Amino acid sequence: SVSADSLSSRGFEFHRSAEDLNLEHLNSVFSAVGFPRRDPEKIRLALDHTDAVVWVEYEKTKRPVAFARATGDGVFNAIIWDVVVDPSFQGIGLGKAVIERLVAALLEMGIQNIALYSEPRVLGFYRRLGFVADPDGIRGMVYSTKHKHK
Repeated sequence: SVSADSLSSRGFEFHRSAEDLNLEHLNSVFSAVGFPRRDPEKIRLALDHTDAVVWVEYEKTKRPVAFARATGDGVFNAIIWDVVVDPSFQGIGLGKAVIERLVAALLEMGIQNIALYSEPRVLGFYRRLGFVADPDGIRGMVYSTKHKHK
């Protein structure tokens, strides 16, 4: 676990609301990790439909450097989305800290089934945080307009 005190002493502040989140700055983090830039109005709409959010602000720049959010039914299930850490701040525990806090918030809401999508190169990161691929043989599937069934 990454303590808030250790990160605070290094100039990082946690937020659990998107209220003060600068969406242009968040978009910069998305771009820096290879996500497409998004329309800020659509980001705001997505955040309005988000059950839990955790982001980290670097106090020197007042900019977000790590972010994750979760949506779901508010009772049984949640999916974690948009986990990003600015490349300049990777490797110091911010990703772990954001996921730990987001999962804790969901568990506090009573949500027990927490899922996420992951690029293959970061599966090990999520495994160390308690996530498992295909638990009990269950396979995730995604409806895709890109890959029409023939």
